[in-house]
Amino acid sequence: MSKYTDLAMERRSRLTPEGRPAWNCCQAVVSVFAQDAGYDEDACMKAATYFRGGMQIGSVCGAITGSLMAVGLAGVDDPGIPGELFRKIRENHSGLIHCKDLLRVNAENGGEKMPHCNAMIRECIGYVEEILREKGKLGNAG
Repeated sequence: MSKYTDLAMERRSRLTPEGRPAWNCCQAVVSVFAQDAGYDEDACMKAATYFRGGMQIGSVCGAITGSLMAVGLAGVDDPGIPGELFRKIRENHSGLIHCKDLLRVNAENGGEKMPHCNAMIRECIGYVEEILREKGKLGNAG
């Protein structure tokens, strides 16, 4: 794991009084790059509030959305990135990118929600690291 995935998993281990992770999937991905990529963590945390659970309607996975937010906030403007990111995710997840579908298949395969979501976060953080390094927005440490 990288320092980004370590930080995201540490944050995800903190729970709200309701037993939910204090950082949703989108927040967990976008926030960990803030300091190194030069954007305001507090502002991105607020912006990512409603992107959990596929924008709270089961749409695109919050970890995927957080990935695109992190790349954009770091100043990368490349129209090919969303399609490439979606392609990679689809290749690894039976063609799926929507939260409700990913969670449904995970449950059908006997998986639990939290480990599945954390795996999506780790995967997406890895893609963000690749993109930002390729675009010269992160150093080689991580």
